[in-house]
Amino acid sequence: MSVMEKTREAVSAGAREYLTFRLDKEEYGLDILKVQEIRGYEPPTRIANAPAFIKGVVNLRGTIVPIVDMRLKFNCSKAQYDSFTVVIILSLRQRVVGIVVDSVSDVMEITPDSIQSAPDIESVIDSSCVLGLGSVSDRMLILLDIEKLMSSLDMGLVAGHDS
Repeated sequence: MSVMEKTREAVSAGAREYLTFRLDKEEYGLDILKVQEIRGYEPPTRIANAPAFIKGVVNLRGTIVPIVDMRLKFNCSKAQYDSFTVVIILSLRQRVVGIVVDSVSDVMEITPDSIQSAPDIESVIDSSCVLGLGSVSDRMLILLDIEKLMSSLDMGLVAGHDS
């Protein structure tokens, strides 16, 4: 079966592509269609009185982009900035937001039948922002509804549906 046939088959099965990234020891996935670009980390300009997880803003070709450190947001044990640290630039409802992650792994195609609902456990991530757990071979990904996460009240970065 050719690559084109496999892709067509996966799309007809409702497969979606997810960009996978690491935060501490966990692997996450987000809809690749929300990703504008991936950049190396550069220290942003700090904003006074912003929550600690909002590192500041950067000027990206004339657009002021807020930068959220997901490691701080998700209470990861360490948030070191090294050569692997990247910023995923997201395009969400006419708003551009950057998220800092430990590293980007790859793009994976996941079919709906490979996604299980996430267990209902108390977590730093609002359960309504988790689409489910995607399993691909021996890897388990936490699939995020990144738009819902960025528009949650404590983030306040992306306007909700009603505005």
